Amino acid sequence: MRTLAWRKGLAWALVAFFVLGGVMNIVAPPSVADEYMRWGYPYWFNYVTGALELASAWLLSRAATRAAGAVLGMVVMTAALITLFIHSDWSHAVLPALVMAALSIILAAQFKQLKTSVTASGTSH
Repeated sequence: MRTLAWRKGLAWALVAFFVLGGVMNIVAPPSVADEYMRWGYPYWFNYVTGALELASAWLLSRAATRAAGAVLGMVVMTAALITLFIHSDWSHAVLPALVMAALSIILAAQFKQLKTSVTASGTSH
């Protein structure tokens, strides 16, 4: 039961992270819009990023789609990390790296759960 509790807690923390990030990217206060401009992205790219983050949050919120949400979140965070590395913005790379680690844990837990359920269903016949 404890294992399930930390998995759900971590998943919901990631949901909150991606909802907040998605909203911030879509609303794009001047500080966010300035960063996208500084990085050389088109003026509309923050909307794409925000939509992908919200999609990741939605997928992570449902147990049946949690693995897909983790993969999508990893794609978004990988793009963020590449951008930050290209621009030598090391201090801002810490949070996306931690989120990537958390998403990896969620994904591993989902695969472990899938393997366990497949193994259990194979032995019941």
